[in-house]
Order: sequence, then C-alpha cells, then structure tokens
Amino acid sequence: MGVTAQLIANGIIAGSIYALVALGYTMVYGVLKFINFAHGEVYMLGAYIAWVVSIGLGLNIIVGTIVAILGCAVIGFLMEKIAYKPLRYSSRLIPLITAIALSLFFQSLALLLFGAEVRTLRQSSVESGMQILGASVTPTQIMILGVSIVLMVGLHVFLKYTKMGKAMRAVADNMQVASVIGINIDRTISAVFIIGSMLAAVGGVLVGYEQNLNPTMGVSMSIKGFTAAVVGGIGNIYGAVIGGFAIGLIENIGIWFIPSGYKDAIAFFILVLMLVLRPQGFFGGKTEEATRG
Repeated sequence: MGVTAQLIANGIIAGSIYALVALGYTMVYGVLKFINFAHGEVYMLGAYIAWVVSIGLGLNIIVGTIVAILGCAVIGFLMEKIAYKPLRYSSRLIPLITAIALSLFFQSLALLLFGAEVRTLRQSSVESGMQILGASVTPTQIMILGVSIVLMVGLHVFLKYTKMGKAMRAVADNMQVASVIGINIDRTISAVFIIGSMLAAVGGVLVGYEQNLNPTMGVSMSIKGFTAAVVGGIGNIYGAVIGGFAIGLIENIGIWFIPSGYKDAIAFFILVLMLVLRPQGFFGGKTEEATRG
C-alpha cells in the first residue's frame, strides 16, 4: 500500500506540471491550429531566468519567479509577433518547421549562456517528507501541486468570465466570425501566447526548485505536455488538465513494472498509441480533416 500510495502521489505532482505545459499547447492549437513545439523551451527559459535572478543575483525566489513569468510573457509575445504572425495564413507545415527551429535556437542559446552543467534553484538542504495517506510528500511538492491547481482554476475563471477570455473562446471557435463581430484577432492571439508562456514559466520554476536545470530540460517536457494535450483532446482546455494528470500517473505507476530509465519513453509510447488509435483524444471532437474525409 505504501509503494502504491507513493507512486500515485508522485504521479499527481508530476501531472500538475504536465497539465500546466499542456495548457499552453492546447490554447495555441485551439486558436491557430498548429503545434508550438518551442513551448517546452519557454518552460526551460523560465527556469533559467528564475535561476539568474534568485541564484546569480542573490534575490528572493519569489522575485525570481515574478521576473521569470514576466520574461516568458515577453518571449511568448515576441515569438508570436516575429516568428508566427507572418506565417499565420501559410501552409500548416511552415509554422511547424518554424516552431522546431525556434526550439533548437532556444536550446542553443541556453547552452551558450549557461553551459551544459546541471543547476538548481534549491538553496536549502534536502527536505524531509511528511506522511499523507501512506505517501511521503515534501512541502515543496505540496507547494507545486497547490500552485498548479490555483493557476488552473484561475485560467478557468479567466476564460469563462473575463472579456478577453470570452474573446479567446470565440476566436478558437471561429476566427472569421470573431473578426466580423469586432474582436481584435491579433490582440487575442498575443494574449494566448502570453498566458501560455506564463504558465510554462511557472512550471519551469517549480520543477527547477525541486529538481535540476539543464538546457535540454524542455525536450522531455515538450513530449509529455504535448502527449497530455493529445490525450485530453488537443484544443480542449479541460482535457489538457485531465491528460496531464493521466500522463503523470501512468508514467509513475509504469516505472513499477519497467526499469526507471525508460520513464521518459512511456509518454512517447502513449503519444504514438493515441495518434494511431484516437488522434482526437478522449475529450476532443472530430478533426477538420476527419470531417471532410
């Protein structure tokens, strides 16, 4: 029972981070119908910005987190304006290639600026866990889960009750009709990238505080976040959250049956399985292509 409880607890905590990253993927896809594969690198840059401020400059971790969120918001805004907006009405393949190029660029930039050595945001000694329902959970892990849930609930409230949130939903539903009724499409798309990047930054900081930082940390998170979005139904906000927790649980329970070295391969296997058997995900509708077919 103790091992099972621990695996479930680890899966829920990891899943909360995957859900934050998956939200960025699914929000962009819902509006522009393409996958921003550079989103994982925004997550990585958020962790490094917080490291520079809190460790390099010696400021409080809260200050570092705020700067990371604001910095990634700017990165997301510029990324959309410079790299994606000029390609908005081109073939879907072109923005996809651009996203992969951006991903490689950000990885190389981080490697150039920070080197390949592993770093961490944690300044204190290793925390001792407390027993909760048979699982050992540290205060940092409780913070990670709590912050993630607050942000998810906050995003739900924002999308449902604010003017900009309603505009995002309208643009995702039908961009042309939204434009006709007076919604500013450019501003709405920029807001989608900004919010998605801010969520990714928080995820990067939370992971960096508990684990380690390296320039390629966004690669595995990209696979897991994208897989979570696909499982939930790409473009479905609530499906992305459920998919994130599902991937976290499957991944952590899976290492009980297979060597832990294959942990990252579990998400990739699930991704391939979903794309073959149910590409629309469990909570997504039929794709445009499937409808035409």
